[in-house]
Amino acid sequence: MGRRSAAPSKGDLRERALLDAAEELLAHTSPENLTVEAIAQKAGISRGSLYFYFGNKHEVLAALVERTMRTIRAHADATTRDDSVPPVVAMERAVRATEEVWRDHGTVMRAAVDYSALHPVVGAAWDETVERFALTMTQVLRNAGVPDGDGPDSASELASALCWMTERTFYRAACAAHGDLGRASTTISEIWRRVMTG
Repeated sequence: MGRRSAAPSKGDLRERALLDAAEELLAHTSPENLTVEAIAQKAGISRGSLYFYFGNKHEVLAALVERTMRTIRAHADATTRDDSVPPVVAMERAVRATEEVWRDHGTVMRAAVDYSALHPVVGAAWDETVERFALTMTQVLRNAGVPDGDGPDSASELASALCWMTERTFYRAACAAHGDLGRASTTISEIWRRVMTG
């Protein structure tokens, strides 16, 4: 029996083309003005074919957010994989990796924040990513000696608050006319460092 090919299926390639098209369109179109027709046309397929993969544009956006969030989650998971890395270094790597995702996929990230309150599917994908990142960073804080427990100063509560602060700081930098993601990243790292080192 022949070996099964690891190449993406035609359906996978079409779905990827639709998500790539949506991300390109978001560079100059607001989520509200994005249409199924425009996404399908940009991807080079019919509107009817798009509906085979997604029920509406909100599902396209949710899948696009989820694809981008997988990158953040992979970076977050990598920060706790190596116990030999000092916690502050692990934190700095995680913040820099998040900065890179904002730099490379800022239109998707901004759309996710803007759209999350309006559409539950997008909101759920975004919230899950931030909370998953918070779980990872809870372990980083524990490794730095921050105690965990039920109080407001526990590692888990601090990680959750700091991750949402990280999200908002990058969002504001990405939205500003002359936003500086590098400067935002440095400030975010400094706040995390002060919490970790007391």
